[in-house]
Amino acid sequence: MPDITMKEQEISMLREEMEILMRERQSLLNAAGAAAVFVANLDSASLPNSARKAAKILSNSLNSLSEETLRDALEKVRTEFLVRA
Repeated sequence: MPDITMKEQEISMLREEMEILMRERQSLLNAAGAAAVFVANLDSASLPNSARKAAKILSNSLNSLSEETLRDALEKVRTEFLVRA
């Protein structure tokens, strides 16, 4: 009997951790999508040098995402803009 209770506790903890990770993924998708839209609309020539370097780092980070993740991120932001409009 204690074995079943321990397994149930482990399953419950894993479920909670999965829910936390899924919420965090949604937040990260939102940030990545907003960053992608920001970079796409950015005129880097008008930025100070230090900001241009940060924009380049951000751009490289976005480019390193998988196509599926970037698509999900952009879809999340698109949905956010539609809801707010």
